[in-house]
Amino acid sequence: MTLAVTALTGAYADEVLAIYQAGIDEGNATFETTAPTWAEFDAAKLPAHRFAAAGADGKLLGWIAAAKVSDRCAYAGVVEHSVYVHPVARGRGVAGRLLEALVESTEAAGIWTIQSGIFPENKASLAVHARAGFRVIGTRERIGRHHGVWRDVVLLERRSPKIS
Repeated sequence: MTLAVTALTGAYADEVLAIYQAGIDEGNATFETTAPTWAEFDAAKLPAHRFAAAGADGKLLGWIAAAKVSDRCAYAGVVEHSVYVHPVARGRGVAGRLLEALVESTEAAGIWTIQSGIFPENKASLAVHARAGFRVIGTRERIGRHHGVWRDVVLLERRSPKIS
């Protein structure tokens, strides 16, 4: 599959939010129940660490974005990320390519840890993260309710071997 990974800009706003909402609707991607507005999304994500994956036709197949975990200086090298792939593009390496782009950009910026929380039922996401060098830190049991049901979250991190 032809895949171009580029900076994620407002030009993709509608497609980003549609892919995000598709993940929300499936029920195993996030505690969120509706996608944010583009302004909310844009304000929450680090501009240098968000990428779009588009097919040969230019349509968005997936996206990845990172956010700071804290304003405290001790956590300056730690980000949390989300990666979403359009349902028709899953299983084609899109998430893996997006994770590669994120790792490259964060390491270049001196970021030493990328973390994420993933529902344990989301086996595909756990697998692609493992292939990208993420390790399971543990499980936060019954961390929140999602549609009235207690849900667990598996915590993962990738520590950069290049940042000392």
